[in-house]
Amino acid sequence: MWFVNSYIRKCPLLCPGCVSSLFSNVSTKMKLQNAVSAVVNWRLSTGLEDTWNALRAAEDFIPRQRSVFSLTARSCVYWMTELAKTDTYLAAYFTAVVFLHVAHKIPKIGFTDELMDVLATVTGQCNSELLLSKATKLAKFVANGSQSTMEFTDRNLSGVVELLQQSAVQHLTTYRQFQARDFGPIAAIVTTDFEALYAYKHGDYQWCLLMSTQNVCTLLWAVKTLTTVLAYGEFMRLLDDDIVSLIAMTRIVNPKCGNMNRYVLISQVTLSLYLMTQCQLKLRHSVTILAQALDYIEFTQRRHPAEWTLDQLTLKLTEHKALTYITEMTMLAFNNL
Repeated sequence: MWFVNSYIRKCPLLCPGCVSSLFSNVSTKMKLQNAVSAVVNWRLSTGLEDTWNALRAAEDFIPRQRSVFSLTARSCVYWMTELAKTDTYLAAYFTAVVFLHVAHKIPKIGFTDELMDVLATVTGQCNSELLLSKATKLAKFVANGSQSTMEFTDRNLSGVVELLQQSAVQHLTTYRQFQARDFGPIAAIVTTDFEALYAYKHGDYQWCLLMSTQNVCTLLWAVKTLTTVLAYGEFMRLLDDDIVSLIAMTRIVNPKCGNMNRYVLISQVTLSLYLMTQCQLKLRHSVTILAQALDYIEFTQRRHPAEWTLDQLTLKLTEHKALTYITEMTMLAFNNL
């Protein structure tokens, strides 16, 4: 009884009422065994979601810490070593963050030795003697076997940046595939959200529309969705200019927004709806198709809590764009009568 009172009775304090109530009477061995079994079963049923929450916390922590501490080859070794102890998924995610960080820095300070050492570390090329003349080899390695050749000059820095962003998207997609494989039983997760963002940013609206529409169909009616996309730091380079402007306006209104999840996270379904609608507008789809998109937007607005500020603002922006297009097309059709 000492053991039960000192230890076992503390476990149900974290459990729902249907489980903790069993400990109100453990006067017999059988009652105690049933109560403890209920705790174990509840813990097993929630363990996967707890793991997901820990992984999400790490997703947020990595880019935030990157913005606080400078990224060097030495710090990359530390990060990759420690992350490997936590979860193998996070290595792909961290590599993507590094690629986006370097892509962000190159236009400002050039492709320095320090940045090349950082890339060499995360890609397995531990060579502190890399020179600018070897950037071609490094850029091709980062691009996972790209056969393109380039002479490293100020004029083609944008080419290196593009390779880094492309490689970052590939690693983020790999990370999504890991998530879908292991956490699919508890929530709907799509794996092409970053690919769709990349396609839209590069004007491939047909491909973006196909992926985004498939993602909307998967997520819209799902019982549970958990996955979000970060909308701050290096990830801003992947986002559409209108969403970036929207986020900037929230910072103007409240500079502390960057520290609140509701202002820096956007759900996969909201992002997919935005990209789908944007592509439909770019490709001049019919009013009927846009009207259906409005129904999807309204449904998602009702489903998302009001405190999901960035989601609600993005959905409102998407709705406004669709309504403006429908009004213009309707007026044009009326004037042609």
